[in-house]
Amino acid sequence: MREKYVLDANIPSLYFAGNNYVKKYIDEIYEGKAEAYMLEINLAELLYHYARAFGWRSALVKNSLIRNSPIKIISMDEELTLEAAKLKMKYYQALSLADCYLIAFAKLHKAKIVTSDHVLKEINEVPVILVPYK
Repeated sequence: MREKYVLDANIPSLYFAGNNYVKKYIDEIYEGKAEAYMLEINLAELLYHYARAFGWRSALVKNSLIRNSPIKIISMDEELTLEAAKLKMKYYQALSLADCYLIAFAKLHKAKIVTSDHVLKEINEVPVILVPYK
């Protein structure tokens, strides 16, 4: 059975920056050894941060690269929204709403979160693969 990964916003950023730890997971996705998902809200986070650092045109290029990759982009639906809202109530100070959606998707689809965010690992709701920034 193939691994299922849900990617946090920081993972494509680290990949574009040449992070070798992230490359391993992206290679698995391109080789068909793993399925990968990214939520629209987490993609918006990535684009916002990327545009602030490199400009809007560069962010649009990255958006196109991600949308044309094997990573499946997920829109929100009622089931996902309800689960994210429950998580936000439980962790209202520790997690952003985007992180709650990320965890909710992982829970509902039995996926592992790939992130560099230590807080997601500490929440202990779903399996989390923590990758270093280096």
